[in-house]
Amino acid sequence: MDVLSGILLLCLAVGLYVVCSLYLLRNPWILHKKKRLEFYCRHISHRGGSGEKIENTMEAFTHAVAVGTEMLEMDCHLTSDGYVVISHDYNLMRQTGYDKTDLPLYEERLEVTFYVGNTGKDRKFVLLEDLFKKFPSMPMILEIKENNDLLIKKVSNLVKQYHRESFTVWASEESDVMAKCNEQNPSMPYMFTMKRGILLLLLFYTGLLPFVPLGESLLLFYLPSIINRSVNNLPVQLKKRFVVYLLQKLTMRKSLFEHLIKRGLQVQLFVCNEESDMEAAFAVGATGVMSDYPTLLTNYIKKHPPPPPPPISYFKGNSKHCIANR
Repeated sequence: MDVLSGILLLCLAVGLYVVCSLYLLRNPWILHKKKRLEFYCRHISHRGGSGEKIENTMEAFTHAVAVGTEMLEMDCHLTSDGYVVISHDYNLMRQTGYDKTDLPLYEERLEVTFYVGNTGKDRKFVLLEDLFKKFPSMPMILEIKENNDLLIKKVSNLVKQYHRESFTVWASEESDVMAKCNEQNPSMPYMFTMKRGILLLLLFYTGLLPFVPLGESLLLFYLPSIINRSVNNLPVQLKKRFVVYLLQKLTMRKSLFEHLIKRGLQVQLFVCNEESDMEAAFAVGATGVMSDYPTLLTNYIKKHPPPPPPPISYFKGNSKHCIANR
């Protein structure tokens, strides 16, 4: 009888836990205050739109803004003389054709990591400060590419100097780098690192996610269906068909994305360089899509307008309320 009672109590406890977890998954505001980000962006340009102009150049960023992008994504390094420069790679062989870590001109034609490349007239590296000056109100994602305290400090100082803390996002795949970023400037929103992303999935599948507070404001992740077609920089093991299928099933969960969005986070999927990718990303619940082809993405959004974003009054302060067709 005692054993039976114990089993019944265990079943009751598990059942109660499942019911509470599912209810709070759909109604997270009961336990968590909704985040109030000062931007809401559907259209994000990867490296400034590297499929239409040479990546990370002023020409690329200017072109992306002109055709309607709502957010710019870029990578930050520190030069030997202490300037924050926009560059994806530390070694410049791929970008310039020189096996160096100084700054020659870009190659005249540069491949796109996620698709066929394009060219442009501007072949000069650009400083982060110059971008802040040219686009003072444009939301940006800054990926810190080095575990470098001075780089992090200089980026933070520039963000403060140009009053961009509320709409400039810390980005890094490494948890130790992100910890330094948050310590240097905790006022800036930040994304999930790789470890935190794995933890997020574990919390979701164990039902614990609705009970756990989240400091992050953005979830950035690959759209798995592009991996075998266009991603060149992932380990071979991750590109096997079964692994990609499993990754698709585990990560592209609409209920997970809806929960995060209800908590005020934004979900951005990348790198979507075909209309079918964009359709798949929005269909699974992404709030934003990152692409190397800003013109293509603008045209797609015009043809397939997603639901309207939250109203201006939803945000605090001076909102960066992004609209693709502005």
